[in-house]
Amino acid sequence: MAAAGFFYTVLIFAICFVIVSVIKLARMGVESTKMPTAEEEKKQQKAEKPKPVYYIVEKRRTRKSYSEPREITFTDDKRR
Repeated sequence: MAAAGFFYTVLIFAICFVIVSVIKLARMGVESTKMPTAEEEKKQQKAEKPKPVYYIVEKRRTRKSYSEPREITFTDDKRR
């Protein structure tokens, strides 16, 4: 009985998935057949010009001499 319930659940999910996919594809097909209006064409022509892209570049300076290394100690003393 549990196997039949699982089968019907998967079947219902598959049917719903197919129905939703067909509806979405049909809507895309209908929208693709519509002719664009004059206003939409003007907006598309204006929107085609891309905006310039600016990159921030940091130049790192290299050190010619380094100081002596410091000694770092880790203690549990909170008195310091």
